[in-house]
Amino acid sequence: MARSGEAWLRRVLRCAAFLALLVPCTAFALEASVDRYRVSLGDSLRLTLRSDGGVDPAEADLAPLTRDFEILQRSSSSSTRIINGRASREVALELEITPRREGTLSIPPLSAGGEQTAPLVIEVEPPPAAGNPDATVLFSAELDRDSVYVQQQVLLTLRIQQAIALDDRSVTELKLDGAFVKPLGQNSFQRDDGSRRWLVHEIRYAIFPEQSGTLEIPVQTFSATVRQGSRSLFDLRSGPRLSRQSEPLTVTVRARPDAFPGQTWLPAAELTIEESWSRPPEQLATGESVTRTVTLTGKGLQGAQLPPVRFPATAGLKYYPDQPQIEDAEGAGGVIGVRTDSAALVPVAPGSYEVPELRIPWWDTEADRLRWAVLPARTIRVTPAAGAAEAAGSTPAAVTPGTTALAPAGPWPWIASACAAGWLLTGLLWWRSRRRPAGQATRAGPRAGEPRAWKQLRAALASGEPAASRRQLADWLRTLPGARPQATLAAQARAVGGEQLAAAVAALDAALYGPTGGSWDPAALDAAARAARRRHAGENTRVDGDSALPPLYPGNT
Repeated sequence: MARSGEAWLRRVLRCAAFLALLVPCTAFALEASVDRYRVSLGDSLRLTLRSDGGVDPAEADLAPLTRDFEILQRSSSSSTRIINGRASREVALELEITPRREGTLSIPPLSAGGEQTAPLVIEVEPPPAAGNPDATVLFSAELDRDSVYVQQQVLLTLRIQQAIALDDRSVTELKLDGAFVKPLGQNSFQRDDGSRRWLVHEIRYAIFPEQSGTLEIPVQTFSATVRQGSRSLFDLRSGPRLSRQSEPLTVTVRARPDAFPGQTWLPAAELTIEESWSRPPEQLATGESVTRTVTLTGKGLQGAQLPPVRFPATAGLKYYPDQPQIEDAEGAGGVIGVRTDSAALVPVAPGSYEVPELRIPWWDTEADRLRWAVLPARTIRVTPAAGAAEAAGSTPAAVTPGTTALAPAGPWPWIASACAAGWLLTGLLWWRSRRRPAGQATRAGPRAGEPRAWKQLRAALASGEPAASRRQLADWLRTLPGARPQATLAAQARAVGGEQLAAAVAALDAALYGPTGGSWDPAALDAAARAARRRHAGENTRVDGDSALPPLYPGNT
């Protein structure tokens, strides 16, 4: 007994020593990121060094950085998060830096604690032309391009430069006809034009034109109150009010190229497709399940614009798709749409199967040409389930005539009895619910996913794709109170939006399923859905497009 205990202790110690050898090999990442990759000479930008706690970014050697950049300010922070019972710590060093010269500059690799960051490339443009030397507040609007395709992203930047302190800052809400507007993050930095130092604040919008032609960006207005020192605690007078206006802008919107072969028009700066498996698919046996996940990522596209991934039916393989995940992220180049489709794959027979190649066409807006996102084909070899051969070759035990074969004792009779009792209880509860008076029914309230479903419907309508629009319309109707998933889409539309929405759905179905197809006007369905949403929310409720502009300087107002 003592010997077996000693052997067990030796095994535990060997495992602990092995784990101790693995710990130093685990690399704690040290990452570097900037808030902007393109600046003007005299502008500042924010460089952040971040680690997961194994390395202190504050100990980084910054001497290589000072060759091309001047460090204006520095600050450190740390945070701890607990997710699913596991704690993670993050330590960050934020540096406000400004370039020393024009051109293409590199933030070199920075080292701390044996770790090293990747280099970053910064484009430094000439300083902006000096304006009125007496001006203390400047306001301008700028587009990243003046010609785009329909549904292609164009970025609008509203820039406020102030050399004096201001209070009560506000900008008019951006409203455009014939375009979908998505507000992006705001950014603040300092600018030195050689004569004075400015505080610069930028407000960005991603705009997606919905029709070809000319898109007009109207004049935008910035207003604020000049801050001035009070003479006493009882002096409540505010400073003078000022306002500035931007110049109007125009964008030429081109139609979708005739050479594009796909059904879903995808104008993007980049489109990638990736797949992952919950376990190696080459090691499957009959009846085992594996989850296949395909992720589409489009730069300059919303997640709702990305097409669904179809898992093809294959003899011998069964797919059980899950609900897709659609989300939008933000980068230096604007919106980054992500769509994730996953399905459980279950082989029902042994053999060799080929998962076919997946090809998605998209239009490269930078090179102005057709490209394809390709996921190569994959071969899956499925082996027979363990024990299948033995089960097939075995024969039941002989039973002597005149005797009764007894089942082996075990828990199965008790499990079967419990299942039968559960089914009996379920049937009783169902019977009682059917007898409940109609007046006792509980009225369902609006579901929390309605705003998200509405945005996805608007994006699908903007894409002009009837199939995607019908799918997103069905998803949106299901989020409304009193939704009846068993009813047809036409019946749900009539219940929510009356004859106007029902007629729009009928026109959509005629274009999709009619014998000769037909023209379809997304604007008609958009107008009917908007009217139904306003009527459903109430005439005095502010809905899409009526929300107040977020604070220009969060935390300072």
